[in-house]
Amino acid sequence: MSDPVRLIYLDNAATTPVAPEVVDAMLPFYSEGYGNASSLHAAGRHARRAVEHARDELARRLGFQSEEIVFTSGATEADNLALIGLFLAHPHKRRIVTCAVEHHAVLHAASFLERQGAHVTVLPVDSVGRVDPEAVASALTDDTLVVSIMAGSNEIGTVQPIAEIASACRSRGVPFHTDAVQAFGKIPLSTDDVDLLSLSAHKFHGPKGVGLLAVRKGVRLRPVVHGGGHEGGLRSGTENVPGIVGMSTAAAIAVDSMPETAARMERLRQRIVDAVREIPGSRHNGDPENSLPHIVNASFAGIEGESLVMRLDERGVAASTGSACSSPELEASHVLRAIGVPLSMAHGSLRLSLGRQTSEAEIDEALRVLPEVIDDLRKISPFKVGD
Repeated sequence: MSDPVRLIYLDNAATTPVAPEVVDAMLPFYSEGYGNASSLHAAGRHARRAVEHARDELARRLGFQSEEIVFTSGATEADNLALIGLFLAHPHKRRIVTCAVEHHAVLHAASFLERQGAHVTVLPVDSVGRVDPEAVASALTDDTLVVSIMAGSNEIGTVQPIAEIASACRSRGVPFHTDAVQAFGKIPLSTDDVDLLSLSAHKFHGPKGVGLLAVRKGVRLRPVVHGGGHEGGLRSGTENVPGIVGMSTAAAIAVDSMPETAARMERLRQRIVDAVREIPGSRHNGDPENSLPHIVNASFAGIEGESLVMRLDERGVAASTGSACSSPELEASHVLRAIGVPLSMAHGSLRLSLGRQTSEAEIDEALRVLPEVIDDLRKISPFKVGD
């Protein structure tokens, strides 16, 4: 296998490099501590202690209790368990409330449930991608099963008012779920009234293939994955001990370093936003005032986003057109359509996302390359800026 290409990695919303400290914490559980955490012998008990210690630490940092943490393969599974698990457990409640800029893990799970008889209300958002808490409150009915609104957008970075929404749901006795994948470790999260919360470790410098769903006591779910009854019967399957240990370690680093890291990323993010606005025929997508500190989404007239990503890659800059889960598709982003970006501009979108490792020098180079690449693409484009 050839060595990875050295590049300026600005696709951290898709995945992040695993932190060295996380690798160090995981390695012993691939060698000495390889026991199955469900086994009764000493090796199994050692693995079980590591899993439960990680569960305790993650619960404490999320504002949940240890027994409320259910380990999964990632946030996609966690989102599906939240929605489908509630649907299976509550046959007399069939209304799901969500919004138009949710991750496909939520929207597609809701669509699946709609085919099973659920009634799905997809609320609109404003021009910066924010859902109105009053609209959520107005959508609540006696048969509402769950409200699912993400904490921060994976595509445009807009932060949602989840504390207000969660409070409105709590007052009506409706479970509130939030996909906190991009927000965790980037902004403070108020989870007092949150009933279900999804995370994925690889978004905050942890390993791929492990995540969690936090589930408040009293919220009834039925499992989606059946087998040996692991994770309190909610998620069968042998625990990914190294991954769980790695996620706990990554979460501790993310939370403890958040004030300093978020402030530094916000400065870099603002530099990118300012530079984008200097490019003719450009548009910044998202909330300029209330955004995650690591995501910038912009559209450029007269070019295709996929061509822009490929040309940047040739120049050593890794970026994306939007959600990594749907980027191979050539359809315009549902998020950009929801906030009213014209179709021609939506097809010319670019997402740059930062990580803890992103340096000032890397941003300098990316901002030097970006206008040159855009100019080169516009020279060969059949469309002109202003068309």
